[in-house]
Amino acid sequence: MKREVIVYGRTVEEAIQNGLKELGVTAEKAEYEVIENAKKGFLGFGETPAKVKVSCNANAEMKAVEFVTKLVANMGLDAEVKSEKINDKDTKITIVGESAGLLIGHHGETLDALQYLANLTANKTDGEGYSKITVDIENYRAKREETLRTLARRMASRVNKNGRSMTLEPMNPYERRIIHSEIQNIEGVSTYSIGSDDNRKIVICPEDKMGKHKSSSAR
Repeated sequence: MKREVIVYGRTVEEAIQNGLKELGVTAEKAEYEVIENAKKGFLGFGETPAKVKVSCNANAEMKAVEFVTKLVANMGLDAEVKSEKINDKDTKITIVGESAGLLIGHHGETLDALQYLANLTANKTDGEGYSKITVDIENYRAKREETLRTLARRMASRVNKNGRSMTLEPMNPYERRIIHSEIQNIEGVSTYSIGSDDNRKIVICPEDKMGKHKSSSAR
């Protein structure tokens, strides 16, 4: 899969640099074709810029960003898609704008689905190993994590006070890991999971009642 852009510049070299910047690649990973050379004109009239086609093989990040950008555009949302390379294999895509929040959904369900599809797109016939794509909107994931940690502490306090177990609402694996992690730091309580698939829930229980649940998965 190739990506290409048509770019302009006062010189061919400037046009190529503009293309490399737009594609987000270095010169070694790109090819270019001069469509038109720059013309100086006469007395400031008739001057035309250089026109160049710059292309490269799309990497995982490019494919994911292009997928998310097209989805946002097709939905008619007033939002901008940005990407940040975390390391060689991890990329964070951020969607910002007034209508971006429509892509979050209930407890991030729509956002998680979008992230799943972006990862499928990025890793389809990539041939360079697995690349992890994280999609976020208006820093939702950090806010959601703090909400879950606060919930875990509040429920743990109730369990310690009343001595009775409490069952939380169904959560995805990522959110359950946050709850388990937070509870591990609180004395007197422990956790285990019940249910399956989309209906899997965390139970917070007094630590002295955890024995019979040791065989339950803490995922």
